[in-house]
Amino acid sequence: MEARKLIEALSVAERLKDATRHCYTKNGRHESVAEHSWMMTLMAFFIKDEFPEVDMDKVIKMCIIHDLGEAFTGDVPTFEKTKENEKFEEKLLFEWIDTLPENYKLEMTALYDEMSKRETVEAKVYKAIDGLEALVQHNISDISTWIPKEYELNKTYADDKVAFSEYLMELREEIRKDTLKKIGEI
Repeated sequence: MEARKLIEALSVAERLKDATRHCYTKNGRHESVAEHSWMMTLMAFFIKDEFPEVDMDKVIKMCIIHDLGEAFTGDVPTFEKTKENEKFEEKLLFEWIDTLPENYKLEMTALYDEMSKRETVEAKVYKAIDGLEALVQHNISDISTWIPKEYELNKTYADDKVAFSEYLMELREEIRKDTLKKIGEI
C-alpha cells in the first residue's frame, strides 16, 4: 500500500482505540473496540491447534477487521443494535472500503461477505470468538459494571455461535462456569 494511503487507513482504524464498548476492563475502565478486536485475535492465535483444518490466518484477519465499521458509528451493544444500526454502519464502512487500493478493497469485501454469510468454518470460528471474548471480558470485569440483563444474558449468549464445534462448546461451558461463580450461583 502506498505510504500516504496507509497512513490514511490507519488514521481511520485508530478511532477504534477511543471507541468504547459497553464492557469494562478489570480495573474499571471502558474497554475500547480495538482492545476487543485485539483480544479476539489473540484467542484465534491460541486456539489454532484445536482447528487444524481451519485457515486461522483468515480467522485472524476477520477478527482484526470485524468492527472497523464502528470507527464511523461507535459501538452499539449487541442487545441494543437494530437492523437500521447495522445497515448504516455497513454503508459507511463500504464507502470507506471503496477508497482503498483495489487489492485491499477486494480482499476486505470478500472477507466481510464471508463473515456475514457464516457458511464457512472460518466465519463460524470468527463469530464464536466474537461472542466468547465479550463473555470472557464481562467475567474479568467487576460485577458492579454489569447491568441487570447481563446476569441472564451471560448464561446463554453465544451458545448458538459455538454449537458447531465440540471444542468451542467446551470453552463456552467453562466461561459459563466463571459467570455462575461471579454472580453467586455456584
